[in-house]
Amino acid sequence: MILELKNISVRFSSGHNVQAVEDVNLNVAWQDKVAVVGETGSGKSILLLAILHLLPENAIVTGQALFDGIDLLTLKRRELDKIRGARISYVPQGSGNGMNPLYNVGFQVAEPMIEHQHVPKKEGFAKAVELMRRFHMGNEEKLARQYPHTYSGGMRQRALIAMGIGAGAEMLLADEPTKGLDERRIALVVESFKLLADKTILCVTHDLNFAGTISNYICVMYAAMQVEYARTEDILKNPLHPYTRDMLAAMPENGLNFNKGFAMSHEDYEGAGCKYAKRCSDCFERCMEAPPLFNIGGRQVRCWKYAGDDGNDQMKEVAGRVYTDPRSDKEI
Repeated sequence: MILELKNISVRFSSGHNVQAVEDVNLNVAWQDKVAVVGETGSGKSILLLAILHLLPENAIVTGQALFDGIDLLTLKRRELDKIRGARISYVPQGSGNGMNPLYNVGFQVAEPMIEHQHVPKKEGFAKAVELMRRFHMGNEEKLARQYPHTYSGGMRQRALIAMGIGAGAEMLLADEPTKGLDERRIALVVESFKLLADKTILCVTHDLNFAGTISNYICVMYAAMQVEYARTEDILKNPLHPYTRDMLAAMPENGLNFNKGFAMSHEDYEGAGCKYAKRCSDCFERCMEAPPLFNIGGRQVRCWKYAGDDGNDQMKEVAGRVYTDPRSDKEI
């Protein structure tokens, strides 16, 4: 595994003492493409920022984030700086906030190479042009001398991806790469992701169609918690958690079957029990207790429907289908 997240939780100590992420557990193998999906406020982006120590000082992060066996959460700033950008890179949203308006794009794409590989600026700029050419931006030498405000959203996103891999990072953490983009520009970002077959990607997105196209695993988050994690094809074809099922049913191509519970306030998530209980059509008495993550043949799901009669045994067969361990293809 290149990344192992163990019981990651994030709480902000000021104000209302908000629990932003709670008990996330993910195993990401080399060259996996994992999409983290969920509605706004579910904790997706906070999770990415927590992994790389990019949250403000009032954020209290617990658990372990093991990158190639090294717990990133225990590293001091100097040790972390040797990994960030060089081995693991953060790709912010392409709105432009992730780029410095005072420097041309070519210099910013070259900056990780200059910083981590000690490449001379002139050589770094030439390599930046080549990287931008890899993502088919068109007239790359001219574009490299331009500033971020002259780029479209799709162009900025591709430039940010180029920046992320410039110093040879093995893993990219991408935050909402299609946000605010039209269909044509989303297609360009998809094309860019397909050029990264040799990279490991953990990508936060609200776009389920994009997630289904670029990922081989999907993690579903709801109200700060991870509620399901499985192969992409299993999530899309046979969702186990009621929230995943309702989220997919609400997509336009699936009939816009909107669950009115989606519009409830964050106060409704509070208290003991399953956070989806108040809006779940499958809710029963046990849902007043907080469910753990159950392992269903290599899939993870946080729902009491998949507990045995004693509440501890884990079902190995759901809806008549036998599941396999996604990493070994052996039946469980």
